[in-house]
Amino acid sequence: MDANATPSWHDKAARLQFRNQAFIDGRFVDAASGKRFDCISPRDGKVLTQVAECDAEDVDRAVAAARRTFENGVWRDRHPRARKSVLAKLAQLMEENADELALLETLDMGKPIRDARNVDIPLSVRCVQYYAEAIDKLYDQVGPSGPDAMSLILREPLGVIGVVVPWNFPLMMAVWKIAPALATGNSVVLKPAEQSPLTALFLAELAVQAGLPEGVLNVVPGFGETAGQAIGRHMDVDMLAFTGSTEVGKYFMRYSGESNLKRVSLECGGKSPHIILPDAPDLDRAAREAVGGIFFNQGEVCTAGSRLLVHESIKDEFLERVTHHAARWKPGDPLDPKSTMGAMVDARQHERVLSYIAKGKAEGAALRLGGFAAREETGGFYIEPTLFDRVDNNMTIAREEIFGPVLSTISFSSTEEAFRIANDTIYGLAAAVWTRDISTAMKAARAIRAGSVWINCYDGGDITVPFGGFKQSGFGRDKSLHAMEKYTDLKSVWIDLS
Repeated sequence: MDANATPSWHDKAARLQFRNQAFIDGRFVDAASGKRFDCISPRDGKVLTQVAECDAEDVDRAVAAARRTFENGVWRDRHPRARKSVLAKLAQLMEENADELALLETLDMGKPIRDARNVDIPLSVRCVQYYAEAIDKLYDQVGPSGPDAMSLILREPLGVIGVVVPWNFPLMMAVWKIAPALATGNSVVLKPAEQSPLTALFLAELAVQAGLPEGVLNVVPGFGETAGQAIGRHMDVDMLAFTGSTEVGKYFMRYSGESNLKRVSLECGGKSPHIILPDAPDLDRAAREAVGGIFFNQGEVCTAGSRLLVHESIKDEFLERVTHHAARWKPGDPLDPKSTMGAMVDARQHERVLSYIAKGKAEGAALRLGGFAAREETGGFYIEPTLFDRVDNNMTIAREEIFGPVLSTISFSSTEEAFRIANDTIYGLAAAVWTRDISTAMKAARAIRAGSVWINCYDGGDITVPFGGFKQSGFGRDKSLHAMEKYTDLKSVWIDLS
């Protein structure tokens, strides 16, 4: 169902029931300490519910359940057809409950309901469907040994996978990791972000309804410094899959080294360049995508095109087009299907983004659009779409990940300079280039150090292509068949036939 056809999301929200306990060993349970924390909606600053605040003791319980189910083979050794059937059923249940999942995302995180219902949830369903279909399409190998021996190369699940995900796409980031981990036979302990735990808890309930054995998927809501750290340091977690900031990603690297040397996969921050060359095939479309590339999801996107690199010969004209298209992006009530932007996830992020805007002004960037808080009377955390011109790549707003609706415009005079500026960052998650010249496009794809390079579009791709970063944007890949590799290990079997 299209969000715009829904009679009243406000009415549906008023009737919504929240799952607010941890989900361990197939059951909803309180935290061992009995503690809870407020789950606040950024829409209006009001408490939605109080959620179980898990810590190390709860993580121990969840890991023990995951380890037991892995070792007894109730999921790992199930026939691939049977595992495929369970994940396919989970995707079906997610689709049947799409309205509720979308409402939970919107109320919990602040994104517009039309994006939650028409983007986040369908893509999450598609992800689970994809890995369900992949389960019985993977083959082991027979090595090229001589006539006196036979060698087998087997791919086996790692065991207990710890998953820690961010608040900007709570459900989608979770299934990007959970689906391939489950597809390959692992058990999972998931810690959602404390700002947005509600869809993860509902997902776990749906997974058991779909036939996933109890204890295979566990959800421990809580804070990063307690529950997150406990997963990262746990001696019985075989791998940690993380999406979030580079700063926190480095903590998980340290936790691994100080514990059991668990494998770590990191998808961290970004400061993605969006390069507009003078021969761009469609300046108006490029402007539309430049605007969407930073203001979609309130700019709370790791791949946000936050650095707009425009050739000096077309900069003024292009910024006029950008300003024109930015007019349709306005913060509004996230439950209104007409709203194009929602709220910052919480008061802390709201203040953080405003502080970057202030720093941009102080360092000499020219504020061309926005720059202020919005809808303050609602009690929510809204910020106007903001555009800076005359930004130098050494300014703070050009170097640090803001994670908000703030676009910095940097001019350049040559293609070589554009590529140099694009690479002048600690990050390497994504980039985009607009040009008619196929040679220039291919040079850009090779020259720019980023995990994804989009040509004449922004944020292109689907579940079939891998996603991840270079440099301090992390390592390891989500999406595609390649994601299944990191949740498995290779075993060599050599058979002497002589």
